[in-house]
Amino acid sequence: MEQVDCVVIGAGVVGLAVAREMALQGRETILLEREAAFGTISSARNSEVIHAGIYYPKDSLKAKLCVQGNRLLYEYCRTHQVATQPYGKLIVASDDSQVNDLQAILYKAQNNGVPEIKIISGAQAITLEPQLQCAAAILSSSTGIVDSHGYMLSLLGGFEDAGGMVAYQSPLMSAKPIGNNAEGGFELEIGGADGMHIQTKLLINCAGMSAPALAQKIAGLAKEQIPKAYFAKGNYFSLMGKSPFSHLIYPIPEPGGLGVHLTLDMGGQAKFGPDVEWLEIDTEDQIDYTVNQKRGEGFYAAVRRYWPGLKDGVLQPDYSGVRAKIVPPNAPAGDFCFDGPEHHNLQGLFNLYGFESPGLTSSLAIAKYLEGLIKSSL
Repeated sequence: MEQVDCVVIGAGVVGLAVAREMALQGRETILLEREAAFGTISSARNSEVIHAGIYYPKDSLKAKLCVQGNRLLYEYCRTHQVATQPYGKLIVASDDSQVNDLQAILYKAQNNGVPEIKIISGAQAITLEPQLQCAAAILSSSTGIVDSHGYMLSLLGGFEDAGGMVAYQSPLMSAKPIGNNAEGGFELEIGGADGMHIQTKLLINCAGMSAPALAQKIAGLAKEQIPKAYFAKGNYFSLMGKSPFSHLIYPIPEPGGLGVHLTLDMGGQAKFGPDVEWLEIDTEDQIDYTVNQKRGEGFYAAVRRYWPGLKDGVLQPDYSGVRAKIVPPNAPAGDFCFDGPEHHNLQGLFNLYGFESPGLTSSLAIAKYLEGLIKSSL
């Protein structure tokens, strides 16, 4: 039976960053992906925003790893010829009643160590973006957009250059600890056309919204320690015609998401979303990614609070994604969860739960943080 140092499950952006870090540390690493290509699920269905770390609670992993990840991601993209667009972002108070909310957001961002961020007056914001309507705004200059596919392709190349191997259409069927697990180690049954059994010292679950379901396949992991998955769909509508904005435009956040905001793609084309549509489903295979045209009706009212010039009929359904949540509707937002041996007593096993936004921005920092956890557990 083939023996390797590390197996990473899930070739989304977090899995790719983690697998690359494991290989760069000199571990013989295999990356397993059930689909036919990398980054085809959540990593292909997001806004591609490089977040600054503004909204997250002080000292949370999301705050820490997003701020660090923002810096690492820009630096990585600069040195690896991956395209970014540092558009900057305006968070707008649409009227005077929201200005205190804006102050609270700025205070949180400053506590998190977010660089290049300040409040500007409504007049200053309208000078930057004449189509805006707002009483005041936060200007975040370190927010931008990344070519996420190009970034993932680069991570994959770095992983393979460091000796890593990726196996597509290779779902994990089961994993069981070897012996008494004192030294760590798992025997894996891999599905797919070839099917195989391998042994690994380290097993890292980076399966995104499938991570809780995948954890159910690991023998010796107590079921009560595996969080329930909740599925929050985000729908996007694209703007027909040229965007009147050169910054990303965000309203004050709402429960479960950041409000219906305007983002720009690498070519400057505008789209709105995502909204928050909680799905009453139990498993990932029940997801319908179709965007309901009728949800766009609510977008118009939301967007006109900061862009009153939005014309009727110019938003068209584009695409949707689903957030990998481990907290239910109306609960406080969850944090990234690194579930390691100190939680479940299985040496060498790390489950990554709840890695929704800002997972893309934080991906390099996530990989480095996990490496630290692995070293401290040995």
